[in-house]
Amino acid sequence: MDNILEAKDVQIERKHFHVEFRENERGKFLRITEEAHGRRNTIIVPGTGVGEFTAAIGAVVAGIERAPLSS
Repeated sequence: MDNILEAKDVQIERKHFHVEFRENERGKFLRITEEAHGRRNTIIVPGTGVGEFTAAIGAVVAGIERAPLSS
């Protein structure tokens, strides 16, 4: 059985995201579920990799912000 330690829901356009930090007998993990058009996709990031995962997202977003606008 998983215990939810922290959770947040986000609605962006027609997509609904559930972001949860959970814990079970094997350890802690981040679970991100996307629901759109009756479909559900989930990714799981082990707790030991959450910092690296969020840093990678931050680096990609920062790169987009620095990129010149295309015409």
